[in-house]
Amino acid sequence: MPTPVAAAHKLVIRHKMPAPREAVYAAWTDPTCIRQWMCPGDVVHTEAELDVRVGGSYRILMKGGRDDYDHTGTYQIVEPPSKLAFTWISKGTDHQVTLVTLEFLDRGKESELVLTQERFASESMMRRHEGGWTQIVEKLAIQLRK
Repeated sequence: MPTPVAAAHKLVIRHKMPAPREAVYAAWTDPTCIRQWMCPGDVVHTEAELDVRVGGSYRILMKGGRDDYDHTGTYQIVEPPSKLAFTWISKGTDHQVTLVTLEFLDRGKESELVLTQERFASESMMRRHEGGWTQIVEKLAIQLRK
């Protein structure tokens, strides 16, 4: 189970992944793969467009039963297979720019994913994202087991 840690409007989720870090990194950079596991809460379908390079942009549209959730941003750090960082802008951040950093740590045949999101405007905004990211990394781990 992911372990969330919060400090000063900064969310950190650590999760052991049942695959080498190269596979976990690849899952975050393949739009076809993202569509399969980036579906938290009531999201039933996700669309993803990714231009994975420093300065490249992305759009992830999560379609839910009650609402759609549009996320956009640009890649800040692209260091395969160890690190990705990108801005994250959505209705959930009140269209403010937050920063998501993913670290992929080698643990032999497995790996550890460290997801950090920071620059939240409030603690309540951060808490709203905690549940979504926790579900997302759990679904990614399930997908990697297949």
